[in-house]
Amino acid sequence: MTPFPFSAVLFDCDGVLVDSEPITNRVLADMLGELGWQLTAEESMNIFTGKAVKDETALIEAKTGFKITDDWLRGFRARRNEALDRDLVAIPHAPAAIREIHARLKGRIACASGADRHKVELQLAKVGLLDCFEGRIFSGHEMPRSKPHPDVYLAAAEALGVDPKRCAVVEDTVTGAMAGVAAGATVFGYSTGESGHSGPGALRAAGAVAVFSDMTGLPALLAGYGLQAA
Repeated sequence: MTPFPFSAVLFDCDGVLVDSEPITNRVLADMLGELGWQLTAEESMNIFTGKAVKDETALIEAKTGFKITDDWLRGFRARRNEALDRDLVAIPHAPAAIREIHARLKGRIACASGADRHKVELQLAKVGLLDCFEGRIFSGHEMPRSKPHPDVYLAAAEALGVDPKRCAVVEDTVTGAMAGVAAGATVFGYSTGESGHSGPGALRAAGAVAVFSDMTGLPALLAGYGLQAA
């Protein structure tokens, strides 16, 4: 068997493992509407996908005139989590692809998300992937800086004992791809052409070495990449 060209694979969560963005942005659009900023869920996705709501409070306050408090953010997360727990599904074919990569790398995979830890764990449990990532989940909320900074990916690589240059990162947004590139990893972009994902051209411009649209092909894409020795 040809040696796998990466020592570890680091996955974003939202839009890569789980189809959460339409659900999260439906709740966010509803709550922003209550503050006077009328957006559709798709418009919300175009603005907020790949970003933590807590990092966008200045924009929300500028659009609404409402001071975003910790209580408001807690209320948003509670309504979001309720909707995710009810409606969330996995990205098509992601669970099988993850399990194949997990087996190939003997567990050296991690989930490195810009979302809060409770959300990530809720989502992975909901789609039956928590066992693949348990103990290897990293939240941007717990880092000094969120994506597009590399902190969450650097933390994941360090915890796995792997040089970031020997890591593949799987991302679906420009913000996340920039974080992976800044960490020194090799970034693969997932894009289906649907709202909630950055487009192929934008992902390549952000540094993705390849863009794919079907999770079925991810294990072979990673295995076939000609990684130069770091």
